[in-house]
Amino acid sequence: MLELFSFGEAGWGDQLLQGLLVTIQLALTALPVGLLLGFAAAGASLSPYRWLRAIGTGYTTIMRGLPELLTLFVVYNGLGLLLNSIVSSWNPDARVELSSFVAGVIALGLVFGAFAGEVLRGAFQSLNKGQMEAGKAVGMRPTQVFFRIMLPQVWRFALPGLGNLWINLLKDTALVSVIALDDLMRMTQVAVRSTKQPFTFFLAACLIYWALCVISEIVLARLEKRANRGVRRA
Repeated sequence: MLELFSFGEAGWGDQLLQGLLVTIQLALTALPVGLLLGFAAAGASLSPYRWLRAIGTGYTTIMRGLPELLTLFVVYNGLGLLLNSIVSSWNPDARVELSSFVAGVIALGLVFGAFAGEVLRGAFQSLNKGQMEAGKAVGMRPTQVFFRIMLPQVWRFALPGLGNLWINLLKDTALVSVIALDDLMRMTQVAVRSTKQPFTFFLAACLIYWALCVISEIVLARLEKRANRGVRRA
């Protein structure tokens, strides 16, 4: 059985490792996209302008209500059609091919951003407004107040929720296999079809995803400990 996971022509170790690297790359690329969308959604939801609040609330409500797989199909097919319609209006012979990786990053980033927006909105609402007023009173610019006073505390409040979203993001990368991206899940399925041993390879994939989650939880625990340094526990 171990020969099935060996590297080289005799086993599937190379393919599984390649799929694992694509999975990690996909998650790490979608993470900053989702965080930026989350901050934008949180800022819009807390805006004094009604139209901005409507945009932020509408985005988080819609994206959180859609299945992740459906979002992936809409982005992969719909965005490709939209880009081609725009390009064809300028050059009828031109065509844009939306790669599976880019579609996966956009779809996962949109989903992550919607949930992260709610987490970050709650974190911003937990801040002590008196601290921001004190920062302005001593002559800090708005950007200084944000980066020196608000952001460190928001990071501490939001980190547990964002950590859970990161774990979900890692697992949701398996959905991208349906649009022909050679991630860990797709390479596992290829190995199953070739060897006719589904239990062996799906169990191996389960262990790999579990290991990724365990490593992530260890890293997140250390980040939370560092973020809470100097904070007195009640």
